[in-house]
Amino acid sequence: MRPLIAIIGRRATTSSALRFSGTIAAEAVCDAVLRAGGEPVVLHGGDRAAVAEVPGRLARFDGACLPGGGDLNPARYAQSPDARSEAPDDLQDEFDLAVIRTVLGGTVLGGAFPALAICRGLQVLNVACGGTLRQHVTDSPVPHLGGLHEVTIARGSRLHQLAGADTVTVSSYHHQAIGRLGSGLSAIACAPDGCVEAVEHRQAGVLAVQWHPEDQAGTRGHDQALFDDLVARARAGARAAALLIPPAAGKAPSRRCLPSWPSGEPVNQRGKSRMAARFPILFPSRFHRAYGNALITHRA
Repeated sequence: MRPLIAIIGRRATTSSALRFSGTIAAEAVCDAVLRAGGEPVVLHGGDRAAVAEVPGRLARFDGACLPGGGDLNPARYAQSPDARSEAPDDLQDEFDLAVIRTVLGGTVLGGAFPALAICRGLQVLNVACGGTLRQHVTDSPVPHLGGLHEVTIARGSRLHQLAGADTVTVSSYHHQAIGRLGSGLSAIACAPDGCVEAVEHRQAGVLAVQWHPEDQAGTRGHDQALFDDLVARARAGARAAALLIPPAAGKAPSRRCLPSWPSGEPVNQRGKSRMAARFPILFPSRFHRAYGNALITHRA
């Protein structure tokens, strides 16, 4: 049976197929999840009462994908809006933040919940972890807002393992990016201009990229690998959940926390490999020039 992957829906005031507003998802994201063996299901945000029920609603799923979208309200990271920022959708912000906080809190079935965050999803993750955003990426030779560019991946990271290369070419469409890195996150990839292009939160099981892997997932293995990994982790979690021991009277069901990143490495009780717990990810010098010691000293 295909594991259920929640595709976090995007609120749209208009749609060519609808008379009214709608909740939509990119077909390319859904297709990539299907190719990986998952069953994509678009999760509607609903009103604020429904958003408050996100932890229970996510419990029906085996994994989640937070796709791209509009700008996050800068008030959520204590900044005034830049003139070039888009008007925010506060209900969408509340929905996305509720999803990522549920994932980070490990409140779904008592363990690490597999998640892949894309573009805006990465930015929501960073803000939820106390980080900030650069509200507008200045012009550079790197075509961030519509184009292909190279990304260098830190060796030893999960992303490097999936991509199987130090450098990959990605499809990019964004005008905002990570400013200050959030707590618990490791920056694991950058563009030639120093822009952070990927982060991971190993304990929570979240991998996030700034680019759009769905654009090339049908033809480029390193992009499809992100969705394959999400579904593989979701499938492992679904199998473990099926083995839950019925709770005693008056007690809630529980299980041991699953390893966030299935691998051949020994895993300790917190779900982190002993290698990841002992050694920080080392970054090229350009990371240091762009962001200082924050990226170098962050441990996986």
